[in-house]
Amino acid sequence: MSTPLRETTAVTAPALAPRVPLVRAVAAVTSGQLGRVRVARGPLLFVATVQSVGLVVLLRGIVHHHDVTTAASIVAGSTILVVGFVALNLLAQRLGALRATSALDYYAALPIPAAAVVLGMAASYAAFTFPGAVVTAVVGIAVYGLSFANLWLVVPVVVVAGLALSGVGALFGLAMPRPELATIAGQLGMTAVLFLGIIPPSHLPEVVRGVRDVVPGILAVDGFADALRANPDWLGVLARLVITAGYGVVLLAVASRVFRRAVDR
Repeated sequence: MSTPLRETTAVTAPALAPRVPLVRAVAAVTSGQLGRVRVARGPLLFVATVQSVGLVVLLRGIVHHHDVTTAASIVAGSTILVVGFVALNLLAQRLGALRATSALDYYAALPIPAAAVVLGMAASYAAFTFPGAVVTAVVGIAVYGLSFANLWLVVPVVVVAGLALSGVGALFGLAMPRPELATIAGQLGMTAVLFLGIIPPSHLPEVVRGVRDVVPGILAVDGFADALRANPDWLGVLARLVITAGYGVVLLAVASRVFRRAVDR
C-alpha cells in the first residue's frame, strides 16, 4: 500500500528592505522633523527671538556710539544665541525624551543609517533658527548703527554654528541617562554661548579667552562680529567658519556613534 506523499512548502524569510542612501535618508528625516518642529516648537522660537532682540535693545544703553567692537560682539552673540537656544536646548530635550521613552528604537528599525537620524534631526532644528537669527541681526545692526553691507554673512554663520551647536545638543540628548539632565546640560550650554558670545574677548580674563576659543559656535560669533566692523579680516572670517564647520562634522559623527550605542542596549 503506497503512502501518500506529503506536500511540503518552503518557508522563506522575509526580505529585508534595502538601505536608503544617506543623502535621501537625511532629507526624509529632516522633512518629517521640520513639520513637527514647526508645530510643536514654533512658540518657543518666538520666545528665543524676543529674548535675543530684547537683549540687544537692553544692552544698547551701556554701549557708546563709537564702541563698534562691543556693539558688533553683542549683535553677533545675540544672533547665535537664537541658534543656541534651539540647537542646544530644544534638540537636547527632544532627543533626551526620545531616549527615555525608547522611541529611538523606531528610528533604529528604519532602513536608514544611524547618521541620517542624527543629521536629519540636527538639520531640522538648525534650519528652524534662520528666521529668528535674521530678525535679531537686522534689529541689532539697526539699533547700533552698524553697516548692513555684510548682513549676508548671517546665512553661512547660522549654517556652521547650527551644525556645531546641534552636534553638542544631540550629544547631550543621547548621552545623558535622564531627559532632565539633558535639559540642564542644554541650558548650561546655552548660557555659555550667551556670556562667551556677547562679551568681547578683550573684556575677558586671559584664562577665559583660552576656554572660549574651543567652545563650539563661538568662532562663528567672532567671524560674524568681525564682518560687522569696518575693514574685516576676510581670511580670518573664513578660517573661523571652516573650523566651526569642522567642529560640527566631528560632533555629529560622535553623536551618531552614541545613537547606535543607545539603541543597541
